Amino acid sequence: MGNTTLEHLLEVEAEASAMVENAQKEADKRIRENEEKNRKAYEDRLKIELQKCELTLKEEKEKIKELYQKTLDEYRREIFGIKPDEQGFSALLNEYLKKG
Repeated sequence: MGNTTLEHLLEVEAEASAMVENAQKEADKRIRENEEKNRKAYEDRLKIELQKCELTLKEEKEKIKELYQKTLDEYRREIFGIKPDEQGFSALLNEYLKKG
């Protein structure tokens, strides 16, 4: 009678152990699936944000390029619009040569 009870307890313990092992495997599987799902969602979101940043960078570079060209054009117009003061230059040169 003692052996039968002991055998029954060993069977129950073996079944419980198998149940715990199966539960652990299922938990590990679900954790792994969730990690993969979360990693994929992270990578997708990162890709979208990087595309936004690249677009913003491209737009800003174009704005700066346009501003640079506009500033350069304005500078050129100013420089080429200056009329040389030949009389003033001659007077200054004569004054300098008189002193020398």
